[in-house]
Amino acid sequence: MGTAPELSYGVLRKAAVESANDRLLEQMRRQGFAVYDPGFDKEQIDAIAARFEALHEDYLARYDTAFLQSVDEQYTIRAPLLWPTGDFDRLALHPSLLDVVDALIEGQFILNQQNGIINPPGERYNQGAWHRDFPYQHFVSDTPLGINALYCVDDFTHDNGGIWVIPASHQFGEFPSEDYVAEHARQIEAPSGSFILLDCMVYHAGGANVSDRARRAVNHVFNIPFFKQQINLTNNLPTERFSDREQAVLGFRYAEPNGIESFLAARPRQSD
Repeated sequence: MGTAPELSYGVLRKAAVESANDRLLEQMRRQGFAVYDPGFDKEQIDAIAARFEALHEDYLARYDTAFLQSVDEQYTIRAPLLWPTGDFDRLALHPSLLDVVDALIEGQFILNQQNGIINPPGERYNQGAWHRDFPYQHFVSDTPLGINALYCVDDFTHDNGGIWVIPASHQFGEFPSEDYVAEHARQIEAPSGSFILLDCMVYHAGGANVSDRARRAVNHVFNIPFFKQQINLTNNLPTERFSDREQAVLGFRYAEPNGIESFLAARPRQSD
């Protein structure tokens, strides 16, 4: 494969890129995906992996493995940040991650969902079909409505079912043809401790895990407040634990009022 030309002519406008963060943002806008390194060290990465494993055991015990299997939920941990142990709220609210999301989503955004995801070896994976994170929607927007930040608990490789994407599919309403998908779909490899970022309208799918170990991740979907949360976080978290910025991301400002009194109490007061 050759090297792309560096020179151009007849170009009146050109995107300005001055930093690694600028390059990431440009790739997100044009291709709809990127790998982001938040700078975690090995001790932090190992600690998150250990907490993930302990939480999965607790989750299976609390909600009963047989029941979870009956509803195809045995490989998902819903809303880890709601558990009293694990500190998964700190992962969802990592300041540099929020800065990246803030640069991509115009205006306010909230955390729609956080889920632990396990891609088991040699089994059917329920995220292994092409989908958008806003399913059943066939429109596009000129700015992102949502960003998926998939934290890699383990390395994402070709063998263990690293995520597949259809680049730039967030720019087209319809799903592409089978021939197009076969030719242009791309599998992403990423190291543990990194985030795979996706425009929520990019078609993606988990790959088949042909390794001998599960591939684990923690998924985060951030979106404009137009979309309701998968699980109501504000009813399950104490306000005082979080800064003003964190409260906004968790949706405290956008919780539905319980009645007229609570609606009026939340209205900003006019200055004298």
